[in-house]
Amino acid sequence: MKWPRIRSRRTTAVSPWMSIVAREVEFSRGEKPQIYHAVGQADYISIVALTPGGKIPIVRQYRPALEAFSWELPAGLLDPGESPADACRRELLEETGLTARTIHFLGENSPCTGRLDNRIHSFFVETGDRIKGFKPEAGITVKLVSPAEVVRRITSGGLDSQLHLGALLLAELRGFLALPRKGGRGAKQGAHRASNCCETAFTRSSPRYGQGRARTPRWRDALRSVR
Repeated sequence: MKWPRIRSRRTTAVSPWMSIVAREVEFSRGEKPQIYHAVGQADYISIVALTPGGKIPIVRQYRPALEAFSWELPAGLLDPGESPADACRRELLEETGLTARTIHFLGENSPCTGRLDNRIHSFFVETGDRIKGFKPEAGITVKLVSPAEVVRRITSGGLDSQLHLGALLLAELRGFLALPRKGGRGAKQGAHRASNCCETAFTRSSPRYGQGRARTPRWRDALRSVR
């Protein structure tokens, strides 16, 4: 028998959006089991999107857990029976009014190995135009910012959700985005990478969520403008 093992699980619903899961864990034969608690939630969606003008949408909303407002990437929870790709399209449209032209899957990861038992699905999205008459939900502010502004907000603490920083890192690692570096040689290299990534990102294919297509030079020019 493999160790450790789960002796029992007990789930207590707290609200329609979360539950508390108590697990009785036995780490070795004869050792007294210990109780570990986790938060149960639906899976998360995190979206790194890029508009035709080279802007990244971010969203500001009040987070009661922080007792403060927070700037974040578009994100949300999967609805029951909904696929991650469909949730990505829905959340992007609901929060920003932007349509998704091409969706690239970045990865599925654990949002918090110590306290959460759900998964986070991250995507890079090439957006279409904003739908006519779009109005953000009450209490939500949407901004379209340059990659350079995203970097400024990260380094100043103005965009500090670790889950969303992870999605931005995945977008870079997959070659879909290059955030400019501050100062000196690194900044020039970052701008050069941004130009190259833009040329390659939209000719790649994502087998799970759609086929990338070659785009006009305006994408390359948009990213070059952040240098």
